[in-house]
Amino acid sequence: MTEQVFKDGFLWGGATAANQFEGGYDEGGRGLNLADVLPGGKERLKLLASSGFDFEMDTDKYTYPNHEGIDFYNRYKEDIALFAEMGFKVFRMSIAWSRIFPKGDEQEPNEEGLAFYDRVFDELAKYDIEPLVTIAHYETPLHLIKEYGGWKNRKLVEFFDRYAETLFTRYKDKVKYWLTFNEINGATHMPLFGLGFSPESPETRLQESFQGLHHQFVASARAVQKAHDIIPESQVGCMLIYAPVYAADSNPVNIMHARQEADLFNFLCGDVHVRGEYPYFAERYFNENDVTIEMEDGDLETIKNGTVDFISFSYYMSRTDKKEKTAEEIGQGNLIGGVKNPFLKASDWGWEIDPVGLRIALNELYGRYQLPLMIVENGLGAYDKVEEDGSINDDYRIDYLREHIREMGEAVKDGVDLIGYTSWGCIDLVSASTGEYSKRYGFIYVDKHDDGSGTMDRKKKKSFDWYKQVIESNGTDLD
Repeated sequence: MTEQVFKDGFLWGGATAANQFEGGYDEGGRGLNLADVLPGGKERLKLLASSGFDFEMDTDKYTYPNHEGIDFYNRYKEDIALFAEMGFKVFRMSIAWSRIFPKGDEQEPNEEGLAFYDRVFDELAKYDIEPLVTIAHYETPLHLIKEYGGWKNRKLVEFFDRYAETLFTRYKDKVKYWLTFNEINGATHMPLFGLGFSPESPETRLQESFQGLHHQFVASARAVQKAHDIIPESQVGCMLIYAPVYAADSNPVNIMHARQEADLFNFLCGDVHVRGEYPYFAERYFNENDVTIEMEDGDLETIKNGTVDFISFSYYMSRTDKKEKTAEEIGQGNLIGGVKNPFLKASDWGWEIDPVGLRIALNELYGRYQLPLMIVENGLGAYDKVEEDGSINDDYRIDYLREHIREMGEAVKDGVDLIGYTSWGCIDLVSASTGEYSKRYGFIYVDKHDDGSGTMDRKKKKSFDWYKQVIESNGTDLD
């Protein structure tokens, strides 16, 4: 696109998560968290989908790549300098809860952990890069999981209160943009990630998950209010994983099914965060699925008074679905279910690639909520090859991002208020879903591999200069 579409001051940047790239899992007084006991490799997905995970490490059987990540803990100055070279206006990062409260239930925080993030924020400020901080990005301290049962337990609201207030008080002069819980609506699909527990059985998954989600809704609303009190100029957003749901055909039964799936996955959590109340369709769904949420007096008022200032979301794929699926069709769709879409190609990991779906997502979200939007995760996980001359020619990544950014521009022309875009994994990191280094997203290559080998050296990919050009032109030069 040659005309200016994105507003002046648009927040271009990149996104990461502490548990996937920070490393230093046993440095600076940090305690163990969920990611520390999740093994590397595709075995992780099997554990995430099962019941009864014991949260213990078995180093004889598995590797644990999150322990090292890509060593941002010790190399943050080098990495931030590279982000600055690309021209980042914003950097999305998360704080490791167990670095601030090693067990999660302490009365006083770990000063070494707080000081580390002071240094990171100061380094970002040196380059005029705005931090966008996720408070909880799959970062439940392990002690809170093993001792309390994760977010099923109401006590975690109190512990999160203390944690969030500590962050707001310490960093009130350094951080304006905050997100409460990462991809909160994904919790019913993978409660281990989002809620810090492994369901007792498949039959109890929904009850346990929605109870845990309710506790997070209350904790998020309290955090929004605390942030506004402590940092009056702060902007606090929610963070959803968003996937438009298409009906597999024009059969009205499948169209209704797609609508119901979209309501449950895309809008239930969004309605609570933005409108401050459970949506109209929740009661019937809860009744038909034997879900009974225990609430305390004042919970609904808290949720009503703690609505967010903007909406952020991840977008990787759309979802195509139908009411009745054959045995062959089950599992042929994306990570979040559905059936194969014959009109779409897929990534090396089977995630369908749908740039137009991003425009649809932006219009659906803005049409429903009329709040500023920020895309805080979007990118292509792929195998990258280092050529003999040292170059990494990731044209496939450039093509993917170019088409998605073009559709972002179309959504802005449609009238959507889009304020920022942070490409996921702007530097290679450990995949959350599979625990692999080989699933690379970054503009910056990190010499680290699934077998544990590598120097951790950084190298610019071809996409590095391309994204730099996109930022410099404010999205007008995508070629």
